[in-house]
Amino acid sequence: MEVGAPKKILIFSTAYLPFVGGAEVAIKEITDRLPRNYQLDLICAKLDSKLSDHEKIGRVNVFRLGTGNFLWDRLFLPFRGAILASHLEMENHYDLLWGMMVTFGSGAAYIYNIFRMLNGKKKIPIVLTLQEGDSESHLQYKWGGLIALSWKLALRQTDILTGISTFLINRAKRNGYKGQTFLVPNGVDLEIFSKPVPRETRESLIRELNKKSDEIFLVTVGRLTHKNAVDDIISALAKLPKNIGLLIIGKGEDGPDLQKQSEILNVEDRVKFLGFVPYEQIPQYFSICDIFIRPSRSEGFGNSFIEAMAARLPVIATPVGGIVDFTDDKQTGIFCSPDNPPSIVQAVNFLIDNPSLRDEIIDKAFLRVRDNYSWDKIAKDMNLVFNKIP
Repeated sequence: MEVGAPKKILIFSTAYLPFVGGAEVAIKEITDRLPRNYQLDLICAKLDSKLSDHEKIGRVNVFRLGTGNFLWDRLFLPFRGAILASHLEMENHYDLLWGMMVTFGSGAAYIYNIFRMLNGKKKIPIVLTLQEGDSESHLQYKWGGLIALSWKLALRQTDILTGISTFLINRAKRNGYKGQTFLVPNGVDLEIFSKPVPRETRESLIRELNKKSDEIFLVTVGRLTHKNAVDDIISALAKLPKNIGLLIIGKGEDGPDLQKQSEILNVEDRVKFLGFVPYEQIPQYFSICDIFIRPSRSEGFGNSFIEAMAARLPVIATPVGGIVDFTDDKQTGIFCSPDNPPSIVQAVNFLIDNPSLRDEIIDKAFLRVRDNYSWDKIAKDMNLVFNKIP
């Protein structure tokens, strides 16, 4: 990667490692691969009292604010973060601020710049990365329209905008953004997801999960929330052959309702709620599964889809949000319809009944991910964006 001029970047994110989501993974993977002459500092909420206030993770100096209260740390982050940014700036003189999503974390960057301008100082350029997977109705009506207002205010102060999908870039333009935009998607760690899983590990998992020789495992990964539509998969499972089971990896507020739903539909013996699984272990579960499925109601991008593709699992998805950037029906995946369990049944049966096409889909999807979504490529693209700032 070309080195270019030295850059000092102050990053703003509501959460950071050890909390793991698409945004947190993206920051870590990109910063690990940026040129060595970058100085990288990050402000986030503490969210857990066991975490240290200041530590270095990879290339990044992490500053956590708050007491460890998950709610209050986030709510006060825009103001605490702005104050800390002013102190850090006096020492480091940052070239740019990088905000991750329009949320509490990036709010600190915008408030800090307002303070600077009120005091007659020059605004520090802001690069904003959109990762949001929420629906349009969530954006417009959640918290009485406060989220929509936050978007409009943030976009007015953003110098360069990157989006992980065409969908999100277009959303920003619809909300009034007129500056430079760059499509910089999330990536996948090919070393983790494409590496063959040892036979002993696979056999151990098969025994642990009691998978029969004629059994087919569907798998879904993500937070158990309405937007990820795990309820539709469970509804579809009741209409699928009894040798088809479902592994659910992830936690979330909908967990108890989903367990109750599986009991009501008499499929509880075919649904396995695995809860949180460490990122590095997810490929092990993929290796004993047959189909990845997430019939999302909304999606900013969907890291789990390209991770499944890298692991050579066929993917069933909905044509919503950023998913259409990397999924073509019957080419690199199979589309079902949102809020439509019968279409899920049809898609699953189609893959089972067409093994040759299934293999073609797996190969094409793997090549698309390998060629377009490696973190090395994504980091190079982000480095080019940062160097657009003089």
